Amino acid sequence: MKTHRSRPARRASQAGFMLIEALIAILIFSIGILGIVGLQATAVQQSSDARYRAQAAELAQQLLGQMWTSNRTATSLQTNYNCTPPCSSAGAGYTSWYGQVTAALPGVASDSSLMPYVSVDSSGVVNVTIYWRQPSDDSASKHQYQIQSQIGQ
Repeated sequence: MKTHRSRPARRASQAGFMLIEALIAILIFSIGILGIVGLQATAVQQSSDARYRAQAAELAQQLLGQMWTSNRTATSLQTNYNCTPPCSSAGAGYTSWYGQVTAALPGVASDSSLMPYVSVDSSGVVNVTIYWRQPSDDSASKHQYQIQSQIGQ
């Protein structure tokens, strides 16, 4: 005698379970891809910020180098390079350097909030501050690089 077995009830209740597993796997994969895209966007933004910061440091060092090779008396440095915004009458040294800054960094403007400034005191201490705004920044934010040096006579 042959006995006939019917399908177990358990098999019928598992119908479609593989489809749910596949959908969950696709969801987890999609979240991972979105995370990688977000990391890539952050890396690109940080890279451009580092590039602009390095450029600002190079421009500030270039200005200090020009000061070291010029007449290093405090009055001469003040006449040629001193410019604290609003800067109505800047010297020739500052004016040529300002042109290089505006060509190299984005968002540098002649208004007092983003204008780079140089101050030289009577003892030869020089403060250089450079501001810029990245193309992706909003109008309220700005980046800054500041350096201080003693120019000896």
